[in-house]
Amino acid sequence: MTIRHHPPDDFLTGFAAGTLDLGQHVAIATHLTGCSRCRRTVRLMEHVGGSVLAEMQPTPMSDDALARVEARMDQPVMPAARIAPPRPGALDDLPELPAFVRRYAVSSWKWIAPGLRFRPIQLPTDSPTRVFLLQSAPGTAMLDHTHTGQEMTCVLRGGFQHRAGQYGPGDFDLGDSSRHHDVVVDAGEACLCLVAMHGKLRLSGLLGAIVQPFLRL
Repeated sequence: MTIRHHPPDDFLTGFAAGTLDLGQHVAIATHLTGCSRCRRTVRLMEHVGGSVLAEMQPTPMSDDALARVEARMDQPVMPAARIAPPRPGALDDLPELPAFVRRYAVSSWKWIAPGLRFRPIQLPTDSPTRVFLLQSAPGTAMLDHTHTGQEMTCVLRGGFQHRAGQYGPGDFDLGDSSRHHDVVVDAGEACLCLVAMHGKLRLSGLLGAIVQPFLRL
């Protein structure tokens, strides 16, 4: 597997620093499971970050720090929110998915358009970025579109192309309001992707304006 497209460095930095939201974290972690180059980059960033912390001068605590901690100890402890356990084997039919993703609960496949369906993945905690699987039939041509937020796409099986190049298993694609996606799925094999989307699709052209009110993704 030759990986040609990778996440921008700012997302890898955010992953190393733990500042991504959960949906973004899942997408970057999915890419990292198959990309040794990006794993090396993240390890380097973690090493640099640790060195910076080690060299920082300690900050003195405030005079009332101990009293404020003791005051909080007398407050009632709120029970943690119950998280529904994943349905055993729910995603075992998709061996391309990393093991950590297969532990999540998942909804059934939902129809979007001819040749397109998606399957929402239920994250264990709330995230502004939703995660789902997107499956496209061979040769499917999607409407030209942009995004109101950021869309991270990890190719798991098959491939597609748009004006930025050809994408195959292991590749990472980033969409946002500045990038037009005129995606055409490769012939011969269905394309399966893990997608982390913040915001919505914005379809282009007259046909896009007609279809947009009916799109639920």
